[in-house]
Amino acid sequence: MRNGSPNFVGREEELAEIHTKLQAGQGVIVCAVEGMGGVGKSELALQYATRYQQEYVARYWLSLREMGLAQAVLTMASPYLALPESMQAASLDEQAAWYWQNWLPQEGKVLVILDDVTDLKSIPKQARPLSERFQILVTTRKRKLSPQFSEITLGVISESEALELLGKMLGKPRVEKELTAAKEICEYLGYLPLGVELTGRYLQLDEDLRLSDYRQQLTIADESMDIQEDTGINAPRGVIAAFELSWKELSSNASKVAMMLGLFAPADIAWSLVEEVAPQLNFDAKDLQEGRKQLNNFYLIKAIDDERTRFAIHSLTRQFLQWKLAQEPETNRLFREAFVNSLLALAKQIPSSPTRDLIARVAPAILHLDMLSREMLGDIPNLEEDLYLPFVGIARFYEGQGFYALAEDPSQRCLKVTQELLGERHPYVATSIHNLAVLYRMQGRYKEAEPLFKQAIALSQELLGERHPSVAASLGNLAMLYRSQGRYKEAEPLFKQALALSQELLGERHPDVATGIHNLAMLYRSQGRYKEAEPLYKQAIVLKHELLGKRHPDVAAGINNLAMLYSLQRRYKEAEPLYKLALTMIKELLGDRHPDVATSLNNLAGLYDSQGRYEEAEPLYKQALSLKQELLGDRHPSVAGSLFNLAILHHKMQRHSEAMTEIQSAIQIYEQTLGIEHPHTKAAMSWLPSIWVALNNSNYRKTLSQYRDRISRFLLRLIRRNE
Repeated sequence: MRNGSPNFVGREEELAEIHTKLQAGQGVIVCAVEGMGGVGKSELALQYATRYQQEYVARYWLSLREMGLAQAVLTMASPYLALPESMQAASLDEQAAWYWQNWLPQEGKVLVILDDVTDLKSIPKQARPLSERFQILVTTRKRKLSPQFSEITLGVISESEALELLGKMLGKPRVEKELTAAKEICEYLGYLPLGVELTGRYLQLDEDLRLSDYRQQLTIADESMDIQEDTGINAPRGVIAAFELSWKELSSNASKVAMMLGLFAPADIAWSLVEEVAPQLNFDAKDLQEGRKQLNNFYLIKAIDDERTRFAIHSLTRQFLQWKLAQEPETNRLFREAFVNSLLALAKQIPSSPTRDLIARVAPAILHLDMLSREMLGDIPNLEEDLYLPFVGIARFYEGQGFYALAEDPSQRCLKVTQELLGERHPYVATSIHNLAVLYRMQGRYKEAEPLFKQAIALSQELLGERHPSVAASLGNLAMLYRSQGRYKEAEPLFKQALALSQELLGERHPDVATGIHNLAMLYRSQGRYKEAEPLYKQAIVLKHELLGKRHPDVAAGINNLAMLYSLQRRYKEAEPLYKLALTMIKELLGDRHPDVATSLNNLAGLYDSQGRYEEAEPLYKQALSLKQELLGDRHPSVAGSLFNLAILHHKMQRHSEAMTEIQSAIQIYEQTLGIEHPHTKAAMSWLPSIWVALNNSNYRKTLSQYRDRISRFLLRLIRRNE
């Protein structure tokens, strides 16, 4: 939770009203009169959270300017709380609802501040907490946002409060010495808290400047500015004049840094991201340091952590900086192009299997990349080459963490935008269709994925020719889909065709060739053709190790799959160290909460299961199941696989009641996602009779034992009675 400003004044009635209404179980919206900015909506929320912190066991601040509530909740909560089997739906809103229902701590009041809500669609009812222990405080620029909340309109502060704020910053003696000038300044600023604070900071930095002289400078600045009605700055002219005076105090380098910062999304700005953009504009470390210091001194930016690694820019300040940049057309063009190119370069660095270190490095850029994908596509210098990059970068960022639901929106928008801007028959349209199909396959949405794969293949062949790497990739992924569905006869020729095409076009030593070899090995393993699979697995591992390096997710996946092959052949001594090595590598590279971690845990558990080491297998199976449910949703074939494995394990452990529940759940998911004819469905159904018989025999023996106990007690009572 952020800290509020130490210069806060007034608003006592509003603070009391917020508290009264929240305690009465009402959600509260704080909005500005007539949508005015700079009145202190967010600051009021922060001050409330600080003043009444003892009332709550936890307080959360969710900024919704650049994302919806469901996405914000999922992003914040998923690393700490795993989705269980009972959560049936997979939509973002329903997942968010489940998180609210199971929020930790599970008792006590929780304050949730939803800051800068743009419209009601961003906070749908189904994504909000329903329990009264969650007290929701919303800030927004819009009036009458929702009748479901109690609205508190926030206007400017009073003259006395404005003077008090100025006095806090300058000291009362300085204000009282020139009280008339101080009153005129506050009036000229429209009693807007942001304007008063901006002015106070300016006067703090120049202790010799008389308030009356500053008042005169405001007038001169106001009269000298050519402010049009469509300037986009939602503030009184006096406040814009205050911005202008601070602007004039900046050095040339600092003003350029400021204009660059105005291009970022209205979200937290990591200074490391600024350092990524700076070289594009020929800013060196000294320029950035000077700019950050001056902008922070004049309150044009605000540090939001003690280390000064993250900064925030007020929406009005951002509008002013963008207006300044727009006044210099050539500079505007160069800055926007450099900003966009820097973010696109970051997006290019996100591979299909990003490591957790890379995810952590690019995470600060995602909201700004998302803003680019919505507002700045026209600034991409080469649409034909780079239009897809921001969308694919965002999607890969979420897919790499197993957040497939969050990856869906950028993937769908990528397809729509490429069709609109590049035409229906463009290679990037084919790529976008292919990427969406891959996402659906990873989600287990096979019926939706198959026609998209076929559409992507047909379009790629038409536009690029039948012998092209993109065609090979789509053929390989369609084959993967068929393998997942148990359609092995259809998958094999496609795998071979894709591999041969990749070898011809890319050469024998290419990552795509290694992937093709690995995928064919997986098919042979699924078919029980172990002798054919083993040399292919080894060949793929060696090739990927040479091309991608020893510490790479694809290398870890290859080792894991080779271990599975050994396990299926009962070569347990060879399999176990490989499983453990793969699990260690995957956790190191992708983090603890990733679908590949769940797969690796499940496979190691399977090894222990096959060896009769049931007590070691069970916690690993459960951990894998929980992780899959959290990341993939409850209705995914992979979740059914974990349930099936647990059912067989519990059956072997004579825990037939648990086994029956799990096998029934697995069959239900398999039937819904893969169909009744799929090998996995048939395999699960084949175990149902033996578990049913074992369960009923167990119940029969239990009933007979209880009956015998009752007879014995009855006879004992008769004996005692006769005695």
